[in-house]
Amino acid sequence: MLPELRVLYFEDLEVGLSETLSKTIASSDVVGFAEITGDRNPIHLSEHFAARTPFGTRIAHGLYTAGLISAVLGTRLPGPGAVYISQTLNFRAPVRIGDTVDVTVEVAELVPERRRARLKCTCAVAGEVVLDGEALVKVPTKAEADPLAVRMGGRPPA
Repeated sequence: MLPELRVLYFEDLEVGLSETLSKTIASSDVVGFAEITGDRNPIHLSEHFAARTPFGTRIAHGLYTAGLISAVLGTRLPGPGAVYISQTLNFRAPVRIGDTVDVTVEVAELVPERRRARLKCTCAVAGEVVLDGEALVKVPTKAEADPLAVRMGGRPPA
């Protein structure tokens, strides 16, 4: 199921505002990511190969997990209209098939003169951080709002 869209404008953001998305990783997610990206590393696709690694089983691509951060940024916080500027990623632990990843994005800093938000990003499995980092995004103001965003559930410009 796709996350519900929520449109937030720069004026709606405040430090500490957060959003969490949870996703259980299916084998089909990992296979699909491999097909889209061409990353066919057998640690992701072959149980036989992965059994002989330190992980003992197949693991999800790290950038698939990171992509879940993009899902939060593009759909919930800040939502449609936000544009990625940069992202740091620290991979802390593997994500296995069947794991439920809780992705939390929190506003850490606002830069009003540039309409930028610095966001703390954390992915965890059963409370253990598996990936963390920071994103910098450009967020539209109400005055810059695209009428399409308003039709998708946002508030009209003031």
